[in-house]
Amino acid sequence: MKILVIGSKGQLGHELVNHCKNSGIKVSGFDLPEIDISSRDQVEKIISDTAPSLVINAAAYTLVDKAESDEITAYAVNKTGPGNIAESCRKTGIPLIHISTDFVFDGKKNNPYLESDKVSPLSVYGKSKAAGDDAVRDILNQHIIIRTSWLYGVYGNNFVKTMIRLGKERDELNVVADQYGCPTCAADLARAVLSTAAHIHDKKETIWGTYHYCGKGITSWHGFTEAILEYAGQHIPLKTKKVNAITTAEYPTPAKRPSYSALDCTRIQENFGISQESWKESLKKTIDKIISADKG
Repeated sequence: MKILVIGSKGQLGHELVNHCKNSGIKVSGFDLPEIDISSRDQVEKIISDTAPSLVINAAAYTLVDKAESDEITAYAVNKTGPGNIAESCRKTGIPLIHISTDFVFDGKKNNPYLESDKVSPLSVYGKSKAAGDDAVRDILNQHIIIRTSWLYGVYGNNFVKTMIRLGKERDELNVVADQYGCPTCAADLARAVLSTAAHIHDKKETIWGTYHYCGKGITSWHGFTEAILEYAGQHIPLKTKKVNAITTAEYPTPAKRPSYSALDCTRIQENFGISQESWKESLKKTIDKIISADKG
């Protein structure tokens, strides 16, 4: 198996490339500035030059609030880009695993979202990602779309690193407590994606389509923050003594976010044998690595 990872410098992309190398899987990774996925010519050249047996698209415009005022760029990366990749894969007969998001849902459910639930995104980011998912579906039959949520990891900027930094600086933090979801460790997601890739490569019967993968368990941003500070505080001194629970209305943002976006991951378990990891256990391990890297 030879894998091409597009978006190799992001949280997930880093983990995918590292896991491939550690597992002896041939891998090529590309990101900006080597490739702009909104350019079909660049996409076709990279896929032609690397000649992979499978492509993983982990590239995305993920600045949720900035997307509200930068709609053109968000759609270029999140809709046009996946369409270009899917078209090139179609021409060359290569399967594609494309990463999507829980933000395609409006949050009006009170139980975990199924893959079959209607999408109704609230933000430009969510709308552009939903449009990219549709482009992949319309163009390429041999595709797997994996929706995930609340991604964090050792690489790049993310909520966990931000809360650790603020925990060192502030006596109190105010964090939204009425938005619920499933924190997902990038390393866990990478393993799930590569397990899916192995299933495809082994030419087992593959049920193409959309799947969910996220950490096991549901929490709020407030609960997530309390866990982050608890685990980080076991390693380093923190200044924060109190995390105040606030409402979404008390913390207005340019982009609307779903109040509930937990994902049901039964389908990926049943079809590919992939189990979820506890978000709390994965968070502990990730914070260990983040703090060790900072000290090192």
